[in-house]
Amino acid sequence: MAEDAAFRREQRQVAAGMAAAALTAIVAIGLALWQGGGAAQPAAERLATALRLDLFVIVWLLAAIGNVARMRFFSAQDIAGSATTTASEAVRRGNAILQNTLEQVVLAIPVHLGLAAALPQPGLLLVTLVVLFGGGRLLFWLGYARGAAGRAFGFALTFYPTAFALVIGLVLVLTGRSV
Repeated sequence: MAEDAAFRREQRQVAAGMAAAALTAIVAIGLALWQGGGAAQPAAERLATALRLDLFVIVWLLAAIGNVARMRFFSAQDIAGSATTTASEAVRRGNAILQNTLEQVVLAIPVHLGLAAALPQPGLLLVTLVVLFGGGRLLFWLGYARGAAGRAFGFALTFYPTAFALVIGLVLVLTGRSV
């Protein structure tokens, strides 16, 4: 019974963190869309902007890879690599953060490029998405050791902006409103 109550409490905390991140994303994206605008930019310029901004997304993947490498280097248990030993708790945590970061990067970059192709002036929205991504990754990483509730806001602040941006891009394409 106590286990079930603890699980339900954790679920509520996760849901609260995710809801707060979703609201944050909606407000930030809404403001970016409202403030954005101006003359349409050439497609090559829009795509180049997205690629330049996504370097800041890729930094998080580099950091996660480097973190696991650093932990392995300084651990007698882990230095031989995951194929030859059972990873320490720290390396397992680092690998989980790395895996999630890889998944988020693989989802975010094509969505950013799709928006750059679909919107006439995507710069402010792309900056907003990249800032939310970076903030989300930082909070996810810092909160990971505190369990699901500790990482929920950071996860959702990374995931929801990308998901919302994908929906925006799909709506633009399907309604014929893309450039």
